[in-house]
Amino acid sequence: MSKINRKDFDKTAVLAMYAKVTKNTLMETLGIEYIDAGPEYLVATMPVNSKVHQPMGLLHGGASVALAESLGSGASLMLIDPEIQEVRGVEISANHLKSKRAGVVTGTAKLVHRGRMLHLWEIRITDENGELISLCKITNIVIDRRK
Repeated sequence: MSKINRKDFDKTAVLAMYAKVTKNTLMETLGIEYIDAGPEYLVATMPVNSKVHQPMGLLHGGASVALAESLGSGASLMLIDPEIQEVRGVEISANHLKSKRAGVVTGTAKLVHRGRMLHLWEIRITDENGELISLCKITNIVIDRRK
């Protein structure tokens, strides 16, 4: 795993940036809030309510995947120069291990691999008791920004 320049990392600025760029997006619709960040991780919460339920009143797997993708893609954004590069998700997978009807889930994306062009993240989605709800992974590609 490549070393990330830790001395330049500003958690407050990163979280403020996510609060700004998620306005009027799926993240805002689902109530996803970024709450913690570090050079190799990103954390967000999502309320479990009727907005993210499937017809049986349980957390929809697609909502969990949306949380995971929001975290993994957002985390890769911290590793690039957005003036000249962009991130695209190329593969995401999820194992849904436990159901959830109400409350809050927390997703934590941790860096598994940082290559020149590919980033691999593991995202663990847990409930308020630390129980694992879903285990996801996302592979992102870093591309040059089009002019």
